[in-house]
Amino acid sequence: MARKRRIFTAAFKAKVALEAIKGLSTISELAQKHNLHPTQINLWKKQLLDGAEGVFEDGSQKSKSSSDNDEPQAAELYEQIGRLKVELEWLKKKVAQHTVSEARAWIDFDNADLSVREQCRLLGLHRSNLYYDPVPESEENLLLMRLLDEEHLRRPARGSRQMVDFLRDEGHVVNRKKVQRFMRKMGIEGLSPKRRTTLAACGHRVYPYLLRGLEIARPDQVWCSDITYVPMRRGFLYLAAVMDWHSRYVISWRLSNSLDVDFCVEALEDAFRQGKPEIFNTDQGSQFTSREFTSLLHSQDVAISMDGKGRAIDNVMIERLWRTVKYEEIYLKEYASGADCYQSLEEYLDYYDHRRRHQSLGRKTPWQVYRPDRSERVKSSI
Repeated sequence: MARKRRIFTAAFKAKVALEAIKGLSTISELAQKHNLHPTQINLWKKQLLDGAEGVFEDGSQKSKSSSDNDEPQAAELYEQIGRLKVELEWLKKKVAQHTVSEARAWIDFDNADLSVREQCRLLGLHRSNLYYDPVPESEENLLLMRLLDEEHLRRPARGSRQMVDFLRDEGHVVNRKKVQRFMRKMGIEGLSPKRRTTLAACGHRVYPYLLRGLEIARPDQVWCSDITYVPMRRGFLYLAAVMDWHSRYVISWRLSNSLDVDFCVEALEDAFRQGKPEIFNTDQGSQFTSREFTSLLHSQDVAISMDGKGRAIDNVMIERLWRTVKYEEIYLKEYASGADCYQSLEEYLDYYDHRRRHQSLGRKTPWQVYRPDRSERVKSSI
């Protein structure tokens, strides 16, 4: 007997999407709570973010603009049709370069003008790929991912082959393809140099590394940022932080249940409320090479520096931060929820900034070095 298809109201979709955007629960937790598939939640989240800007558009301006073009000349119309045809062919070629998961996220199931079948045809997406439901990670897989995260922190040079050996030595039956999938999902890779490893996401510019030979001797001279994987009891989150290189002060941070660019941009916007650096250094991840992130840096006249691919030493200060946070906080806890994770990390990072003394800083705290002229403690808006 065929299973009855569930019908979701717009209000329900908005509610679930808002919960996903808040980031206080993992996608796995939301899927279990609402009896949904994680892929569907990610799709609604993206649709809400993409459509949010339209809520604030000026209706009177749109009406005026359309009325001014009520009677265009026929020649102009034909010219527009020809140009649109050329642009459509160009877009089709570009769309073909994207992954299946990206193409699936573009499908609009509520579009009354274009059927799902037609959208799939335009995107070059087979309908079987559209409706395929990937299986959520099992508890065993989450354990393996946690072990990989711990081992990567200890020995970042290890690639997928060595990680397979490590897991097998720990008594787990795995193959290389499985380990490679985990590492891609977690955003980690071995640090051994490879050919053609300086390629960012399609259409994203890679900036040169500006810190080589530079003496970093004062606060706000160089900031750095990175993303790390945070294991939880069910599922996982991602943590992004912005840190002052000289003082080790964590200026701002954000948690997210997906590796999108938005939470990185929000962390950067928070950091700019406290000041701005001369140089901002990151790796070549697609979040940091994205137009949204780099344009925000350009708007503040900040020079952009990017690590060589596979060279964690180029961003060594934030790598040291992750090591400290994970060994002193994350690996000692088993966060039950996103809210639990958020509260615990907030307490720890406040301790790290204002009470944890560093030998390399002359037994001072990061805040004392970052703002030596201020006695009060200022926390970023999180």
